[in-house]
Amino acid sequence: MGEALIGGWLAAKTVTAKAIVATDASAERRDLMKRRFSVRTGSDNREAAAASTVVVLAVKPQTLNAVMKELASALAGKLVLSIAAGITLKHLAALAPKTARFVRIMPNTPALVRDGVSAIAFGPGVTNKDQQLARRLFEAVGKAVVVEEKLMDAVTGLSGSGPAYVFTAIEALADGGVKMGLPRSVADLLAAQTVLGAAKMVLETGELPAKLKNGVASPGGTTIAGLHRLEQGGLRAALMGAVEAAAKRSEELGRETKH
Repeated sequence: MGEALIGGWLAAKTVTAKAIVATDASAERRDLMKRRFSVRTGSDNREAAAASTVVVLAVKPQTLNAVMKELASALAGKLVLSIAAGITLKHLAALAPKTARFVRIMPNTPALVRDGVSAIAFGPGVTNKDQQLARRLFEAVGKAVVVEEKLMDAVTGLSGSGPAYVFTAIEALADGGVKMGLPRSVADLLAAQTVLGAAKMVLETGELPAKLKNGVASPGGTTIAGLHRLEQGGLRAALMGAVEAAAKRSEELGRETKH
């Protein structure tokens, strides 16, 4: 996710490569980021945080406590943007100097192509200037919404994990096309562009998805036959269950990190 954000910010020219210091424990990942983005890289989290005005915690929740222990003393007076799933603002604040200001964000990987969506929750002490900066950074890589922190786990289950659900749906649609005789490259293009176009219709028309769906499904036609098979397969319940399962796992990760 950190690499997706770097790529998106650079593409949007919101941040310059010279202004970014990316750290990673893996030398292979550091070399990859340096080659791909021409940013400065390193392995010393504390050193990077001390030299920065804004710190982005793009780490797995399981490693957050260890990372925070390493760089906490360098966070005094800093604006810290955390994208660690399940980790609350209260937990972050307890691991850092009182003057550190925290923002919790759940972006998603389409930020890499500047079509992501991010939910933002602001912690105590965050200034209006901080809020504007956080919004500007994440609006540069897609859309951003401000939510109450209690909703962040639900956001994680829907839009944070959602690209994986959509990739699976695109793959399955394309497989269906191949099964019916389409060349793989044609099926992949048709499936991906169909999902993209349908999503744009929802966003740009402002119509409910159900109404748009009904506009495609004519009486006795091909689409209603396909929709009937989706209902038989439990598509709606499966997607709702996926969001719920991912949201609950986000909650679990937050509880596990407290121990």
